[in-house]
Amino acid sequence: MLNNFNEAVYDIKKVFGEKLPKTCVVLGSGFSKFTEFMTEKKELPYGEISGFPLSTVPGHSGKLILGCINEIPVLAFSGRFHYYEGYTMKQIAFPVRVMKLLGVENYIVTNASGGINEDYRAGDLVLISDHIKFFDDSPLRGKNLDTFGVRFPDMTHAYHRELIETAKKAAGEIGVDLKEGVYAFMSGPSFETPAEIRALRALGADMVGMSTVPEVICANHMGMKVLGISCVCNLAAGILDQPLTHEEVIAAGEHAAEKSVALLTRIIEKIENR
Repeated sequence: MLNNFNEAVYDIKKVFGEKLPKTCVVLGSGFSKFTEFMTEKKELPYGEISGFPLSTVPGHSGKLILGCINEIPVLAFSGRFHYYEGYTMKQIAFPVRVMKLLGVENYIVTNASGGINEDYRAGDLVLISDHIKFFDDSPLRGKNLDTFGVRFPDMTHAYHRELIETAKKAAGEIGVDLKEGVYAFMSGPSFETPAEIRALRALGADMVGMSTVPEVICANHMGMKVLGISCVCNLAAGILDQPLTHEEVIAAGEHAAEKSVALLTRIIEKIENR
């Protein structure tokens, strides 16, 4: 099994070199503009990395990018992988394992979500403080990879408290209104029903989406520090009397792009200088 991961590590180092950043950011829907502000970029399509899935969702370009943001080196996934695309949980988690072997310590995940909390509005940025996952599959299902972590990893602080505080300070410094809430994972690709949204609200969820949680579980299994940020791109089913579309998600993400990029940049600066 480790040979599969090592082949991917070899492919990446062959293009990017041996010395790689300690921070990686996964750019979900609404955060792709971040790569436009990176300098000294090297790009590696997922299709050229052994074992990597391919992005099939509109708005996800499907490249691993090495570059600098304000002279700070960072790795960026321009596009991610989803269960609804037909991938297994282990395939979704594969790139996270590879990042660990490359020496990544800080794993920043971003996504687009539907707002369940009625105080949220499209374009709001929300720190993920915790998540809810009832879907029965898991990236850790099956024989445990003892090299990476224990059989039963603790998830009390799945989203690292120090990184959450760092993000709050960063938002305050640049004047971004950064909310905090619980993210609920649903498998998709259909949007949730109004009844499902009412149930999730009763359980304490503030937003809902179809990504992120498998990666977070895997990263925690390996002891990586995780920070999650969601862009609320629409209000969830039943809150407004209108249908939901993926085009709406992309449009709202583009509208929030300026503050999303500014926030990610300041967070990475503060992580580098702590």
